[in-house]
Amino acid sequence: MQHLSREVFKAMIKVGIIGGAGYTAGELLRILIHHPRTQVVSVMSSSHAGEAVSVAHPDLEGETDLVFSENLAKDLDVVFLCSGHGKSKAIVESNLIPTGAKIIDLSSDYRLKDASHDFVYGLPELNKDAIKSGQNIANPGCFATCIQLSLLPLASAGLLTNEIHITAITGSTGAGQNPSSTTHFSWRSNNASVYKAFTHQHLGEIKQSLQQLQNGFDKDVHFIPMRGAFTRGILAACYLKIEEDEKEIKNLYQDYYSIHPFVQLSKTEPDVKRVVNTNKAILHLKKEGDQLLIIGVIDNLVKGASGQAIQNMNLMFGVEETTGLNLKSSAF
Repeated sequence: MQHLSREVFKAMIKVGIIGGAGYTAGELLRILIHHPRTQVVSVMSSSHAGEAVSVAHPDLEGETDLVFSENLAKDLDVVFLCSGHGKSKAIVESNLIPTGAKIIDLSSDYRLKDASHDFVYGLPELNKDAIKSGQNIANPGCFATCIQLSLLPLASAGLLTNEIHITAITGSTGAGQNPSSTTHFSWRSNNASVYKAFTHQHLGEIKQSLQQLQNGFDKDVHFIPMRGAFTRGILAACYLKIEEDEKEIKNLYQDYYSIHPFVQLSKTEPDVKRVVNTNKAILHLKKEGDQLLIIGVIDNLVKGASGQAIQNMNLMFGVEETTGLNLKSSAF
């Protein structure tokens, strides 16, 4: 193990993870153990306590000697909550998290604004300044991240004046590590299906963010989610009627994302393989008649979950936003 000077060690961000055996925790660990400013102190898992982390995450064999614990260390700067939807509130309300530790929640429990909590919605391309000063962060959903990044510049200019249509497809890891009838290999392979049409849970946070930028936004957002026969990645196609010409819209997107390092505008239609294993979001704009099409792609486990959580951590601790996240995709 690399020897650190006392000065460097003091600058390290001490990290704890609760719910360490799932996909999002595995992605966090993959990035954090090589992050130059973090020290992973404890990884909790009730189902794997006492086992090496590499038992649940075989890709980390030889990368770390961390062992799952039943309890969380007390001397922590930040805690990532990866226990799943509906479980984070009970954890936050318990005495499990050390006093003073910042919290980044990867579940849906705190994404919608509510007077009962102080969590900042953690989409850096929307709330960067609030994230920097926040104590608690609600990490966005994966579909929500891709769709919002596709639409935020239009909302910022007040151009969402017609209903929005979205078709998006996600890999099987978006459903979590526990197998179900629609995630196991025999069903998912060579297959595709629609689910939760018009009712997906991410619609609430999508509309909340659009209203934050475009006060009074009240148009319908028609969302058709799909399950794909691949493991990771999201492709979203958003389209709507708009009067402005294509050049004007592209300039708007360039200006909006000029200070956001992970969003790229592409002249060609992107595919999922261009972003898998990275924290990138790639967008492509095209206008046909009065219809604007925005195609967006992200990795649901990185920019859609764990990479974005680390991006938020960097902002919260005054670390360069891209630190530890300069990751290259596997294109073939």
